[in-house]
Amino acid sequence: MDIGPIWRAMLRNKAGFVLIALQVAVTLTIVVNAFGIIQERAGRIARDSGVDEANTFAFASVLFTDYEREQRKVLIDEDLDLIRNVPGVVNAVASNSFPLRQGGWSMGVALEPGNQTPESVGTAIYFVDEHGAETFDVTVIDGKNFTPEQVTWSLEDDNTWPAYGIITEALGKEMWPDDAGSYVGKTMYINDNDPVNIVGVIDTLQAPWESWTGVERSMLVPQRRPSEFVRYIVRAEPGMRDKLMPEIEAMLAASNKDRIIRDMTTMDDVRKLAYVGDTALIKILGFIVVLLTLITALGIVGLASFNVSRRTRQIGIRRALGATRPSIVRYFLIENSIVSAIGLVVGSALAIGLNIVMVEAFSLEPLAWYVIPAGVIALWAVGQIAVAEPARRASNISPAIATRSS
Repeated sequence: MDIGPIWRAMLRNKAGFVLIALQVAVTLTIVVNAFGIIQERAGRIARDSGVDEANTFAFASVLFTDYEREQRKVLIDEDLDLIRNVPGVVNAVASNSFPLRQGGWSMGVALEPGNQTPESVGTAIYFVDEHGAETFDVTVIDGKNFTPEQVTWSLEDDNTWPAYGIITEALGKEMWPDDAGSYVGKTMYINDNDPVNIVGVIDTLQAPWESWTGVERSMLVPQRRPSEFVRYIVRAEPGMRDKLMPEIEAMLAASNKDRIIRDMTTMDDVRKLAYVGDTALIKILGFIVVLLTLITALGIVGLASFNVSRRTRQIGIRRALGATRPSIVRYFLIENSIVSAIGLVVGSALAIGLNIVMVEAFSLEPLAWYVIPAGVIALWAVGQIAVAEPARRASNISPAIATRSS
């Protein structure tokens, strides 16, 4: 079928076609950029925290009776001994925080001693003992874990930093970007002047703040803190987590009546809470994508149905002159393809421009190369599906009925 006559016929009633083309263009612009944001947020949610999330839970022990420092140390040791000896527990540790918790401790580290500068690198800090690596289920890919002799209790009125640290590979790359060798044995400075000797490197352990740009930079520190508030992280054997949570809570509550056990939570729940905003945004944008696509499809259906009713006599005459039903259907499909093509070309240009603005304004990732072509194909297919039913009705117009309508 010659496209020329179809194009000339469209120009005689171009207002409706222009509106549909603009609708397609706007839909493509919004849809592909919304999909880009959805893709980015979904990638964030899927990031590996480094923890055995399916089998890990955490809770807090809070004293409401004054205990001396040495008593608090004994209580922490007793708690950990009880927990670690429960059947089904892989390991446990007392720490200040854990990945995705939304609260924790961070410090700036530098390669030279002295006051912190803009060149200092921020890192999340996890205070642990020699059981920390196994509890968090991190892999020491270089060096070794802490020895019991390297683990110390924090001292009152003494801000001296422990002399050892285990860092994530991401922190090592940030500190020594030009060094492709081992980070073990290197020294960095924390708390302005305290040297930290790197004894091990782990693959992945995220910071407690999922939105932080340095979320992959973390450091394990061999220090225990005898506080009235102690947070315990417990890693269970596969399938044992839900059984162990109430069991350990009851056991610790019964072992000491001078405290309460609270904030019992699983890593699954922690992840859901950490990414609740991203999940909501994905749902909202997904709804917008579906709604805009549906509105565009309805617009195409409306225009095609209007054209069928307006051209009833013309279609009937063509049928009387020998036009087949497939040729009538093909006419409307080609007509819609022309309108869609114009809208999709304009929409592609607008989508690229909007993405450039969003990348600069909101530090988003640029659209992947395939997103716009995929959007073009999807919207073109939606348009063809939308126009198919009006085209089928047009092909069913009887020549006799059409010639009587004038």
